[in-house]
Amino acid sequence: MAGCLQANSSSGLAVNDECKVKFRELKSRRSFRFIVFRIDDTDMEIKVDRLGGPNQGYGDFTDSLPANECRYAIYDLDFTTIENCQKSKIFFFSWSPDTARTRSKMLYASSKDRFRRELDGIQCEIQATDPSEMSLDIVRSRTN
Repeated sequence: MAGCLQANSSSGLAVNDECKVKFRELKSRRSFRFIVFRIDDTDMEIKVDRLGGPNQGYGDFTDSLPANECRYAIYDLDFTTIENCQKSKIFFFSWSPDTARTRSKMLYASSKDRFRRELDGIQCEIQATDPSEMSLDIVRSRTN
């Protein structure tokens, strides 16, 4: 199993292969609308926490983020341009609520850049400490 994991040089965390596999499925086959990732404190690796089906919406995504724990997440947003073209953008979310444990916030912050680089094809990034910072209006405003 150790051969399947890639150590994160900045925090010592490994990224479970399933993270990259599921991200590629979201990107190429649109198998999922969103993916939530968590840091497993026991194994010291980043793992898939939850998968959102292709028919789930943004509310389902935000509801899947725990109120008191940090997470990373990917959301594939469909939108229509001013020219009436159907498009999509892949967003990376760094969810770090104010109520999360300080150690957890530090671990997620120190691992974010390295983990994000593992997921090739992310077009926008949003860091949020409160649900209002990731409202659908804010996300849509980043599609321009």
